[in-house]
Amino acid sequence: MPAGKSSSLCQILLSVCLLFSSTDGKIIKAESGQNVSLPCQTPNISMPIRAVEWFRLDLQEGHVLMYRGEQFISFNQLPSFVNRVDLQDRQMKDGDVSLTLKDVTSDDTGTFQCYVVQRGTNGRKSIFEYISTIYLRVVPPGQTGGHRKGKGNEYVSSGLDFCLTVSVILVTLALAFFMTFTIPKTQEKKI
Repeated sequence: MPAGKSSSLCQILLSVCLLFSSTDGKIIKAESGQNVSLPCQTPNISMPIRAVEWFRLDLQEGHVLMYRGEQFISFNQLPSFVNRVDLQDRQMKDGDVSLTLKDVTSDDTGTFQCYVVQRGTNGRKSIFEYISTIYLRVVPPGQTGGHRKGKGNEYVSSGLDFCLTVSVILVTLALAFFMTFTIPKTQEKKI
């Protein structure tokens, strides 16, 4: 395989790995009707959390959850999430701002993002910071096979596990192709 093609293959593979291992690398698969926790942990627990916002990337008109000043903000909340979302820990101890989504349905399948606003220290302004992206896939009951059981009832699959499996397969195929078509065959001597 020419060097340019193998380099391109490596770049594509790296892009796929980065996509599936984004931030915390979680793909959560749950059954309809379950309550699911979407994990989010602020890296800087020394700064007080002023607000938490969860969004769904494919639903642009509002937020899934907004929590500020020890209360939920219903203004501009997406209607399908009203009375179905909560923080796993409203006191946000140790920076835990995980989202609890109750009674999930297939309509909840999508990509969720977590942001926090933290009060700066030593006179610094507040910081609005992206924390994590979680992909939630909701399936009918009984179709969660092949995933590790996480906290609660959700099933967790690491994007990195998927990426590594695909990488091994692609590298093996590339090596087989390379060895088959680029190594010169020995010529037989005529007597």
